[in-house]
Order: sequence, then C-alpha cells, then structure tokens
Amino acid sequence: MPLWLSEADVRAVLAPAELIGIMERALAAFSAGRIDQPVRTAMQIGDRSFFALMPAFDHEAAVLGAKLVTIVPPNAVRGLDTHLAAISLFDAETGELAAIMDGRYITEIRTAAASAVSTRYLAREDAAVLAILGSGVQAHSHLAALTTARLFTEIRAWSPTRAHLERFAAEAGLRAAASAEEAVRGADVVVVATSAVTPAIRGEWVAPGAHVIAIGACRPDQSELDPALVARAHVVVDSRTAALQESGDIVQPIRNGLFAADHVRAEIGEIVAGTKPGRCDAHEVTLFKSLGLAIEDVTAAAVALRRAREAGRGILLTLT
Repeated sequence: MPLWLSEADVRAVLAPAELIGIMERALAAFSAGRIDQPVRTAMQIGDRSFFALMPAFDHEAAVLGAKLVTIVPPNAVRGLDTHLAAISLFDAETGELAAIMDGRYITEIRTAAASAVSTRYLAREDAAVLAILGSGVQAHSHLAALTTARLFTEIRAWSPTRAHLERFAAEAGLRAAASAEEAVRGADVVVVATSAVTPAIRGEWVAPGAHVIAIGACRPDQSELDPALVARAHVVVDSRTAALQESGDIVQPIRNGLFAADHVRAEIGEIVAGTKPGRCDAHEVTLFKSLGLAIEDVTAAAVALRRAREAGRGILLTLT
C-alpha cells in the first residue's frame, strides 16, 4: 500500500540544511548522464498560470517518480501558495505506487539547496554581502540555505511589496533596501526571488566578482534578468537542454543575436563533478540560472519516504 505524507510529515523528516549535500549529488548525477529525465511538460491554465509534469528516474539509486506542479501567481491575493505540488514515487522494479506526498515544501527547500550548491562553487570565498530581491517563500528559504554556504556580514533585501519587505526584514534581522538597485549595488551574492516576468535587475548594478542566482521566469516568453547582465556573465544552468528550451533569459538573447548557445558555459553538476571549470577569477560575474529539475524533487522525496517509514509517519492508502 502506498504511503501518504502531508507537508507536516515531510517537514518533520527532511531538514533543509542536509538537502544541500543531497542536491549536490543529484545535480552531479544528472550532468553525468546517470538520470533519465525529459524536459518538463507544461501547459498554460490561465494568465501566467501553468500546470507541469516532471518525471525522473535514477537508475543507480532505483528512484522513480514524478512531480505534478501548478504555478498560479494570483494565489498570492487569495492567501494561497503560488506554487503547489504533489510528488509520486514508484517501486523501480515492479512499478507499484510507493508514496504520494505534498511537494510544496520540497520545491521550496530543494530550490534553495541547489542555489546553495551554486554559491559553494561559484561565489567568491570572501563573499560577505548578500542581496535578496523578493520577500516570499523563496526569499526565506534562500536566506536560510545561502547563509550555510558563506559567512555573510551584511544581508539586504528588497521587495515591490513594502509591507512584506518590512515583515521579512524584521523577522530575519536584515536591512530593508529602498530599491532593488540599492540592494544589489556592492553585493557579492544576489538572489532574484521575485515573480517578475520582465527584468528585475540591471546589469550595471552588479559589481565585478558577484554571483547572481536567478530562480524564476521559467518559460521562454518570460525573463527576470537584464540581457546585458546575462551576456556579461559566466552562465551556469542546472540543465543545458532545459535552459535552451524553457528559459527566456537564455532563449530570448540567443534569438536576438546577443550571444550563441555556447554562452552557457556549464551545468552546475559538471562543476560539482570537476568536469567543467567554475569561477575563473575574482572579478568575473557568475550567474546560476535555475529552472528546477525533477530529479531534485524525486531524490528529496525518496529521502523523505525512507525517513517517514523509519519514524512511522504517514498514512497507508488503500487504492483497491
């Protein structure tokens, strides 16, 4: 019988800090070709709202599963999460359904964990100033994850919603910037964690040697970055194939002749494995464009399932 895990169950058994190492291994396995994973299938269900299917199979670990996810920005005014998801795991030998679990929390923490991996490998060792654009779920999760990767002495944030920004700043003990530009200028690591579908950051704001993390705008007609910044940066992605199909921040400048596909230097998993170089020098601007991989979700879900079984958590479901 499959096991149902609520978000509370997943939270109880999956620690965000440990997920960084788990994501590091999953990203390396993906880039080494040890994972079967197609580019996600997405369909539009409303204005800027999407439903997507994300399957993955890890042969070596015998982990098979898929995430179903909805992205509905209008949920913010309804008091609901904008990203909602369910993850199903299957027995890799028999194909039997092993578990169904809430995927919202896993999406939240695995995204931040992958960003922390990029910070480990691409940010300068002496990075001291962190800037976060956004004040929502991903802003909170990235603050927690990135502060395990570098010792920041100053943290700034900006959000277009002032009330949310002030609450985030008060809760986290960081500085609320008056503008996105004020937050970004002089920062060593910059996280773009907004719902923007047009550029939220200008290239001239970004200091030499900075590491930029962009986690939104996951459709080819969307962008969250100044094309000049993307052209200037050492660009690293989670999946090269996905980035060249899904990311407007990559696809649109290529279409407009600003750079070619080989401007994407590496996948972060290649850098983790040592098959591609990371940062070249202290003055280079590095950019991690994260679209999110199904193997991140499925791997995290497999850990949650194992821990839940050990702890006796969850509800057994009868489907017949």
